[in-house]
Amino acid sequence: MLEEKRSDLESEKRKRVLQDIVQELSAEEPELYYQSTNIIAKMIHQRIQSGEGMTQDRTALLGGLSDRDIEVLLSIK
Repeated sequence: MLEEKRSDLESEKRKRVLQDIVQELSAEEPELYYQSTNIIAKMIHQRIQSGEGMTQDRTALLGGLSDRDIEVLLSIK
């Protein structure tokens, strides 16, 4: 039960951080709104891999995700 709550908390943190990164990307690229989730997920994955704008906490939380994982997390409300 405790492990399940911890997993849910980590998932919520990931979603929040991903939304923050989407907002940062939107500020840099106004046309981002019109891109598919697949393209946005690839952009986020590239940002994570390059380390651009990433803190250690963000990298630890998102570093193991593939672009497909990111796409799925972005799709979940």
